[in-house]
Amino acid sequence: MKITLIQPSIGKKKGEKYIGTWKMEPLTYAVIKSLIPEHIETEFFDDRVELIDYDTRTDLVLISVETYTAKRSYEIAARFRARGIKVVMGGYHVTLIPNEAEQFCDTVVIGNAEGVLNRILADLEMGNLKPRYEGRAQYAPILPDRTIYSGKKYLPVSLTETGRGCCHNCEFCAITSYYRCNYHPRPIDDICRDIEDSKHKLHFLVDDNLVANKNHFASLLERITPYKIKWGGQGTLSMAKDEKLLKTMKKSGCELILIGFESLNDDNLSAMNKNVNIAVKERDEYVKRIHDAGIGIYATFVFGYDYDNEKTFEQTLEFAKKHKFYTAAFNHLLPFPGTELYRRFEKEKRIIYDRWWLADEYKYGDVAFKPRTMSPEKLSELAFLARKEFASFHTVINRGFASMKRSSPLLWSMFWAMNLKLGEEVSEKMNVPLGRNLDELPK
Repeated sequence: MKITLIQPSIGKKKGEKYIGTWKMEPLTYAVIKSLIPEHIETEFFDDRVELIDYDTRTDLVLISVETYTAKRSYEIAARFRARGIKVVMGGYHVTLIPNEAEQFCDTVVIGNAEGVLNRILADLEMGNLKPRYEGRAQYAPILPDRTIYSGKKYLPVSLTETGRGCCHNCEFCAITSYYRCNYHPRPIDDICRDIEDSKHKLHFLVDDNLVANKNHFASLLERITPYKIKWGGQGTLSMAKDEKLLKTMKKSGCELILIGFESLNDDNLSAMNKNVNIAVKERDEYVKRIHDAGIGIYATFVFGYDYDNEKTFEQTLEFAKKHKFYTAAFNHLLPFPGTELYRRFEKEKRIIYDRWWLADEYKYGDVAFKPRTMSPEKLSELAFLARKEFASFHTVINRGFASMKRSSPLLWSMFWAMNLKLGEEVSEKMNVPLGRNLDELPK
């Protein structure tokens, strides 16, 4: 038996390369590869860095689908199914709206694959592949098989999973819907073995909220300190309440933490159910504490809630420039299917496209709903201009020298490589057509 794993792409502009920062290691596929028995032959195509061989001899195709890659995933599946090859799909998008996905494949996996993949393979061998399999949140006590990355060029950062899910209930978040506000920490022994197995010194700890389980996080920091790695991950601003924790994070190798500020407006935060930030009145002080601990901040903001206006963008940009963040994302709100936000916008008749992720006219950067205080086009434009301003040469220089004071030399070159090209990449991402121009070079 032979199985073909395929990582689908978002899309690219005709004649241009795929966006560089979208080329991270595809950890999901390394995990899946580790679950497949050794006697079964496997191959892996990464649509972001190479062409897919649609004529390959195979018995089964496995595709993990995200909302941005759904259109491309369905097109890839159609090519293989036309040859009579079975296609199994899983991932966040499939789990949240399986009724859509099952129209484009033979089998859908709802939830995590660890508990069901062997059953799927056994059923395939017996000629009895079922239309649906449901997995629960769990980890396999084996390491991701990173040999699957061989011959492919990715960013020099190892992705190391430390937890799945989040305990918060943000209205717009697909992770919240997927894990139903539950957090599932990965066993620390497995995390440590994973770090030992990595070829990189720079790690991104894959976890939607590292401090969702503070005891687990504290134990993890103690265990990874001797490895002398440098790492980044996702947390919350409230972690700065514990200055001892910040010092321990830095000692363990933390250089960068992604924090979803989302909005500086309390009414917007309340509408998001972002209660964790509403209690944080000392926002500036907490940012200072994180920076004083020698940790950079990747700040993310989202615009388009009902209390946003043009002045909101000015205030947020001023806040980001004042604190000289390592980097920042100025995103417009996007209603992902299966979320409370999407259901609310549907009820309020504010969704512009039936399914924006499949609409031919939708492009990356478009706004898929009707904002209260401005047009969709204006919201998209203001988010774009905020990104461009934050990526301007003068702003980058100011942020760069501040970041060099906080971070280790390993992060200095990374900062300049990332930020000096940031403005160019902001423009490259705008209007990327979903699912198009991927069966051509360059990649």
